[in-house]
Amino acid sequence: MGAQLRVYKRRIKSVTATKKITKAMEMIAASRIVKAQRQVAASTPYASELTRAVTAVATGSNTKHALTTEVENPVRAAVLLVTSDRGLAGGYSSNAIKAADQLTTRLKAEGKEVVTYIVGRKGVAYYSFRERPVVQSWTGFTDSPTYADAKKVAGPLIEAVQQDTAEGGVDELHIVFTEFVSMMTQTPVDKRLLPLSLETTVEESEAVKDKILPLYDFEPSDEGVLDALLPRYVESRIYNALLQAAASEHAARRRAMKSATDNAEELIKSFTRLANAARQADITQEISEIVGGASALADATAGSDN
Repeated sequence: MGAQLRVYKRRIKSVTATKKITKAMEMIAASRIVKAQRQVAASTPYASELTRAVTAVATGSNTKHALTTEVENPVRAAVLLVTSDRGLAGGYSSNAIKAADQLTTRLKAEGKEVVTYIVGRKGVAYYSFRERPVVQSWTGFTDSPTYADAKKVAGPLIEAVQQDTAEGGVDELHIVFTEFVSMMTQTPVDKRLLPLSLETTVEESEAVKDKILPLYDFEPSDEGVLDALLPRYVESRIYNALLQAAASEHAARRRAMKSATDNAEELIKSFTRLANAARQADITQEISEIVGGASALADATAGSDN
């Protein structure tokens, strides 16, 4: 029984060390969520207003711009998948990858060829292990992205949209990322960035149909304004998606580490109970041996007296 007690003590020591690590990671993730939430809150109004401006240009002009005009028979679509660089975040990356797979299946069912771009080592590793083709990938900044990172990601995607499909270009641009809803809820979503969807504009116009709408005058031309605005639009939407994904990653990691810490505490309690039971069994056995030895000694003494 002494050997069993030593085994329990070693396990308690090991789990306690693991608990300290998971607790520290939980606290680090919790501290980073606040900064990530502030960045999301700061970038969302800019991205929304820029989207509204681009939409206004698209609806207020008669120019058929390549980045706002629906292709009659689209043949190729680009999908940007945003995952994490590090693990220990529960199902954060796997859920985003699953959403990307569902989007890819849907696009292929529509007869479109899908080309994939990936942000994050987890997504790169997943596609590499399964030998799936990836046009380009970026790593090293998923937990704290900057606008420069968003521009770096957006550049090749904008070039692909501007190119003809015969030269390797794409007709559509989609992004899959994890949207930060709350500390407890993060939802993988897929959104089409280009061509710009004007459905929301129609809905808004119905809501404000009794109001006076502004008139727009484009200089030097509406096409020139679109050429200038749309790259900024793509960069801002990707930047906002990267920030939401970062906040979601920290929240998912905090939740996963809290769960691991709670499980470690339960294991420590369980092993402590088992160790106490083993110690009590040792004590009981020692007492039984002492009592048995005393009885044997008493019997031997009584026999010698007779």
